[in-house]
Amino acid sequence: MITVRYVSDADKDFWYSLDQHLLEKEFDKKVRDRQGYVLFDDDIPKALLRYNLFWDNTPFCTMLFVEWSEQKRGYGRRLMEYWEKDMKEQGYGMIMTSTQVDEEAQHFYRKLGYKDCGGFTVDIPGYEQPMEMIMSKPL
Repeated sequence: MITVRYVSDADKDFWYSLDQHLLEKEFDKKVRDRQGYVLFDDDIPKALLRYNLFWDNTPFCTMLFVEWSEQKRGYGRRLMEYWEKDMKEQGYGMIMTSTQVDEEAQHFYRKLGYKDCGGFTVDIPGYEQPMEMIMSKPL
């Protein structure tokens, strides 16, 4: 049985097994502010999603990650749908996410109804990356 719930302190080890980018103080904020989710299948954690508020008023998914061995099983879709429903229930009218242009995730997001709405490049030494594509979706 698949379930999704807000991230809690008890999820810390699982969270950091997938998310190497989040500082510990930011993890604590995600727990406190309920800005992260964990998806479970038969009580075993499989995926996570975290977000923040772009412009301090628009939910922006900053990471969706499904364990490598568990991908292509619908977990990402289920987690995104859960987040979208939660954001709509909280009164938001639009959501956003992003992905690098060289990543396959853009196709996944388009299947969920997201549309390209811009992007940016970072060429600062030590932080270089391909163009980051911003995507949005009405709720």
